[in-house]
Amino acid sequence: MSVAVVGGGAWGTALAAVAARAGHVNLLLRDPAVAEAINAQRSNPAYLPGIALPATIRAVLDPALALRGAEVVLLVTPAQTLRAVCRTLLPALPGDAALVLCAKGIERDTGLFASAVVEAELPGRPIAVLSGPSFAADVAAGLPTAVTLAARDAALADALARRLSGPAFRIYAGTDVLGVEAGGALKNVLAIAAGASAGLGLGASAQAALVTRGFVELSRLGEALGADPRTLMGLSGLGDLVLTCSGTQSRNFAYGLALGRGDDVAALKLAEGVFSAAIAARLARERGIEAPIIEAVAGILDGSLPVADAVAALLARPLKREFETA
Repeated sequence: MSVAVVGGGAWGTALAAVAARAGHVNLLLRDPAVAEAINAQRSNPAYLPGIALPATIRAVLDPALALRGAEVVLLVTPAQTLRAVCRTLLPALPGDAALVLCAKGIERDTGLFASAVVEAELPGRPIAVLSGPSFAADVAAGLPTAVTLAARDAALADALARRLSGPAFRIYAGTDVLGVEAGGALKNVLAIAAGASAGLGLGASAQAALVTRGFVELSRLGEALGADPRTLMGLSGLGDLVLTCSGTQSRNFAYGLALGRGDDVAALKLAEGVFSAAIAARLARERGIEAPIIEAVAGILDGSLPVADAVAALLARPLKREFETA
C-alpha cells in the first residue's frame, strides 16, 4: 500500500518514519523550512531533534503531489483543525484511499469525535483510527511501542495493521472505532488533572489515586457513549492513560503541571485536553455519568475553579463504596 502522511509535527513525522521502513512515503506539511530539513538533512529539528529519518520519506508542500496514488492516508492533524484540513485535501484525495485518523480529541464546536468529522466532510471513505500509548520520539527512534488500530471493516483493520506495523511498532487490530477514539480523547483531560496534582506537590499516592479514579470516569463515560469495555481496558484506553499521566513528554501532563505550579501556560504547546475538557464534562452530564475529575478540570480551564479549590472539592466528596453494587 502506498502511504501519505498529512501533518509534519512530531507524531506525523514519527509515523512517516515507521511507514517508510516498508516503502516510500509522502509527508505533507505546511512549513517550507521543515520540508527542506527533512529532504536535505533527513531530520526534523523543529519537532524531532536528534532523530535520523529514513531516506524513503519525501516531504512535500503540495497536497496534489503528496496524495497522488496514495492508497492509505494518515491524518495527523489536531482535532480542532481536522475539518478544515479535510476540505483542503478533498480535491486531491484518491477516491478509494483508506483514511487513518491519528489525532486524539473531540471537536470543540460540535462535540464530535474525529471519525464523525471525517465522515461528514469526506463521505463514503474507508476510515480507521490509530491510538495507544506512544510518544513520538520513542516511535521515531525505533523503541518498542504497541498501539491499536480500529476500523469497522475487520479486514481493512487487519490489512492496515500489517502495512503500518514495523519491527518495533506493533499494531493490534480491532473494530471498536468509537472505543479507541473515546479512550484517546478522554485520557487527555485526565492527564491535565495528573499534571496539576504533580504541580501542587501532592505526592505519588495522590497521583496513583487520581489516575485510578480517572480511569473509572473514562470507563463509565466511554461505555455510555457506546464503547466496548474491553477496548477501554486496552492499549488505547488504560494503556494510553498510564503513559500520558507519566511525565512531561505528554503535552497534557505538562500543561496541568504548569497550572498546578501557577506558571504561565500561554507559551506552552497545544494540549488537546484543553479543548476536550468542557465537551467531556458536558457529555457526562447529558448521560448522567458521575465524573468529578473531568468536571474539575473543565472548571479549572474555564477559570471558574482555582486549582487548589478543585483538589479540596474532590477530597470533600462524600465517602462511598469503591465498587457499585446492583
